[in-house]
Amino acid sequence: MQTQALDVFRTVARHGSITAAARELRYTQSAVSRQIATLEADLGVVLFDRLPRGVALTEPGRCLLPHADAVLERLATAHRDLDALRGLGGGRLRVGAFPTAMAALVPRALAAFRAAHPQVALSLVEGRTPALLERLLAGDADLAVVSAPPDQPLDGGRFDLRHLLDEHLLVAVPSDHRLSRRRTVRLAELADDSFVVGSPGGEDPLMRATMPPGFRPRVDIVAADWTGKLGCVAAGLGVALVPALAVRAAPADLALLRLHADDAPVRRVYAASVAFRHRPPAAARLLAGLVGLAGAFQPGSPGDPPAAGRRISSTG
Repeated sequence: MQTQALDVFRTVARHGSITAAARELRYTQSAVSRQIATLEADLGVVLFDRLPRGVALTEPGRCLLPHADAVLERLATAHRDLDALRGLGGGRLRVGAFPTAMAALVPRALAAFRAAHPQVALSLVEGRTPALLERLLAGDADLAVVSAPPDQPLDGGRFDLRHLLDEHLLVAVPSDHRLSRRRTVRLAELADDSFVVGSPGGEDPLMRATMPPGFRPRVDIVAADWTGKLGCVAAGLGVALVPALAVRAAPADLALLRLHADDAPVRRVYAASVAFRHRPPAAARLLAGLVGLAGAFQPGSPGDPPAAGRRISSTG
């Protein structure tokens, strides 16, 4: 059954006239008559009594009319919803991001997106890269900002990966630390310092990725979140490894030092979606925003962290 035939049927029923319906629909009278006859043959019932002047619904016609109204209204609603999705006047966008990308990069991109498209429902979930990739595969996220070291590339067969930036690793030290005026340090120079880490033992991901063979940092303080970790550093209780994306969460009275490249490889940051799946318009628009914003977080850009060896403030 064609929805066009249902529309013709409904229009004839409303006017009680094939001629009037043909005029509204801009069809010929014979075309409207054929559509009604085809619909009656398809359903095996007579829908109209043909009167000397006009037509009148039969009992089967009166039964069909509310169903035709419902089908056509649902179809119109579907068209409106699809138009809204295409024009970002509705729909949803589900985003995931690894923790340090939540400090500034992803929130800024989402804030700009929301300002431009306030009718799109947004959700944001923080997680580690492996968990975020699983969310993408499970269909629980549309886009995820993830990271990987150069020697552990992500699966480019299962995921579409858009490179956003390369992230350096910094060392946060108290402003009065003996190395606070240096721009670059080696981990060996921090062998006598206590490290503030995010989890005990060898579970801290930054420590696992960074420590060279034979280096055993002294750990006195474990702080799970960046506020506590950097607050301890500012108070002079130790030093901490800080990805460059996270420094916007840093309090006052810190110095940020670049870690030597031989001790910590650059981490690559990507926007990921599932390969061979259609990317929703909202996700495509956010991706463009992330790409445009990422340049401000590259070394040497206006959005780059304060120069190594310099004190920063909480507004820096």
